[in-house]
Amino acid sequence: MGRMRSETVSVRTGGSEVVHDLTAQCASFVRDVAGSPGEAGDGLLHVFVPHATAGLAILETGAGSDADLLTTLGALLPADDRWRHRHGTPGHGRSHVLPAIVPPYASVPVLAAQLALGTWQSICLVDLNVDNAVRTVRLSWLPG
Repeated sequence: MGRMRSETVSVRTGGSEVVHDLTAQCASFVRDVAGSPGEAGDGLLHVFVPHATAGLAILETGAGSDADLLTTLGALLPADDRWRHRHGTPGHGRSHVLPAIVPPYASVPVLAAQLALGTWQSICLVDLNVDNAVRTVRLSWLPG
């Protein structure tokens, strides 16, 4: 068995709330590491966002669920002045609560160097923090 391999990717989220699909980047990373010589191709992809104001979700995208998630988070975590954590744009404190609802990590099984996601599932970065336009995402391969 191989050892854990890990790398970071930079994601430009811009200045608006976003659900950013990372699935293609994750699949490419998995193909590179799980399909390399000496690897059986089975294992676990762990995705982690080392930020206090972002999270990761596995959900359907492109059919409205990503917009629905942002709408739901806007209702749960309004961008107003109720937050004790106050700096940056109004409502910035809600971004610090986000990781308790949308965790900063996700793990996905990998079989034969392919993500074992359901038909409509995507791995997505969820970012409500309009003050940070670039995010780092760590991809780690744990061989089986």
